[in-house]
Amino acid sequence: MYVLYEESGAFKCGTVLVDNDATLQVENTHGKRIKLKRNHVLLRFDAPAATDLLARAETEAEALEVDFLWEVCGEDEFAFEDFAQEYFGHPPGSIEAAAVLLRLHSSPIHFHRKGRGRFRKAPADILEAALAGLEKKRQQSLAIERMRDSLLAGDLPPEFDGMVAQLLYRPDRNRLEAKAFEAACIDSGMSGAKLMLHCKALGSSYDFHYGRFLFEHFPEGTDFPPLTPPVAPDDLPVADVRAFSIDDASTTEIDDAFSVTARAGGGWRVGIHIAAPGLGFGRGSDIDAIARQRLSTVYMPGNKITMLPDSVVDAFTLQAGRTCAAVSLYLDLSPDLSVAAQETRLERVPVEANLRHHDLEPVFNDDTLLHGGPDFPWKKELVLLWELATIMEAGRGKPATNQVQTDYSFAVDWDRADADGPGVVSIGQRLRGSPLDKLVAELMIAANATWGKCLDEAGVPGIYRVQGGGKVRMATAAAPHEGLGVDCYAWSSSPLRRYVDMVNQWQLISVLRGEAPPFPPKSPELMEAVRDFDIAYSAYAEFQRHMERYWCLRWLRQRDDARIAARVLRDNVVRVDGLPFVFKVGGMPLQMPGAHIALDITDTDLLDVDMRARFVSVLAEPASDARGDENAQ
Repeated sequence: MYVLYEESGAFKCGTVLVDNDATLQVENTHGKRIKLKRNHVLLRFDAPAATDLLARAETEAEALEVDFLWEVCGEDEFAFEDFAQEYFGHPPGSIEAAAVLLRLHSSPIHFHRKGRGRFRKAPADILEAALAGLEKKRQQSLAIERMRDSLLAGDLPPEFDGMVAQLLYRPDRNRLEAKAFEAACIDSGMSGAKLMLHCKALGSSYDFHYGRFLFEHFPEGTDFPPLTPPVAPDDLPVADVRAFSIDDASTTEIDDAFSVTARAGGGWRVGIHIAAPGLGFGRGSDIDAIARQRLSTVYMPGNKITMLPDSVVDAFTLQAGRTCAAVSLYLDLSPDLSVAAQETRLERVPVEANLRHHDLEPVFNDDTLLHGGPDFPWKKELVLLWELATIMEAGRGKPATNQVQTDYSFAVDWDRADADGPGVVSIGQRLRGSPLDKLVAELMIAANATWGKCLDEAGVPGIYRVQGGGKVRMATAAAPHEGLGVDCYAWSSSPLRRYVDMVNQWQLISVLRGEAPPFPPKSPELMEAVRDFDIAYSAYAEFQRHMERYWCLRWLRQRDDARIAARVLRDNVVRVDGLPFVFKVGGMPLQMPGAHIALDITDTDLLDVDMRARFVSVLAEPASDARGDENAQ
């Protein structure tokens, strides 16, 4: 005799070996012996064989129409064998009974299980809702398949309109579009970004990286809302100076300028002039809300996202040929360049020139300072400020800049394109520590340290950069900055580009005018601003590094030569000559740090922003100062 029973949700058959009162010993179709309780047996039969029943019953069950079974079924709970007899009109054979059992069991929306082999038909309203749900799922499945096929063919489905960024950077896997997108990625073997490029939903790999940054940090876009531009005050005294700024060629937010005026009786009066947007709008204004949200200008090769609207920048930038509102720190110097007195003033400053690094550095450099060199406009003022900066640097006991670190400049020509998309990049490099670097850095340190101390002495909170034990942090109370060798350091010199500088300027203006500060002591809003700025500033800096790495790859791909030279930093980590690009070389023989090697580029990935290369040869063994050079980088 054979039996049909249920085990772990599946129907199985076996041969009865021993039939006891309460249990049976059964050998299943795989030869395994098991012990069954009598009430677990669904059907006893003599034919066909245990190995054949389920296969034949499944074939028979496929011919049974489940809708008809539901129609002819009564409302009460029933056993499958009783229903099989009613359906067939005679005592069912083993195959017929098993077929009805399998069909009822496979249609849970039509028949609800009430126990082993017992069922009850679903109420009409519940069945209708369940069938509607099945139809909806079927239509959704068809939609997913259609969208997937469209993506595989290189066409973007119309449902994806406006959803590309979300699907790429933060997909909602409950949406049909995300399911179709994921299925297309799996079937094509492409990453999401590559698939979007394939469908021309992304113009280039650059759009993928820039789009991700905007999605995370500027979800509403980079455009500014309509606003009434502020008006720079015109009732401030006009300074009797000739001011000039020193910036990169691409700088439009000119925050700082300098002046040198001879004093009667000898010596000079040096002015450090900082743009004063804090005189045009205050805390709680519409412009403050914009700056508070953005917190800083975002820099990247070939582009930037300003903290303030162009109309605000234009109103307060220290543009040549204009008299601009400024917060000025004056240092009265004796003939030996010692500081005899200092003063901070709110005023308007005539700006005569915007000097640019690329014009100055060929004529104002170490050679000029040692041997005189040719004459050029502002030479005397620059030499005097450099001499003052040298004295200030010695007084702090700390260098103003890292004398051996290399800075890299990226210029992207968006009017040209290559095989990777719009933009052709050129990368330049310069060693830090030039006379211009020292001049600007020292005067900014003097202003930030002086105004930070001014706020502290007035009992007005500010936002300080604090360094102790090698760690740099933001704080609202004055504390030493060991790396710079100053008692306190409050960022105040870039109010057009950093929100903390704007806050410090508002606080300083309140002190100079004898007014209540916008942010009183222990202000929770000030602490929130510090926290948010720290997070945003770090994220913006990381994005800038990421995009510099991306454009390094673009620059390498612009070349026809796959051979590059690199310097070993440690183990298999190298830095490409002339670029701030560091990566690992798999399979490279062990080299000493500082070794100069040749590599062949085997692959570059603009989406993962990574490169693979093959070791070729050693060009030069490490120099004796290689370790110092490695640390400098």
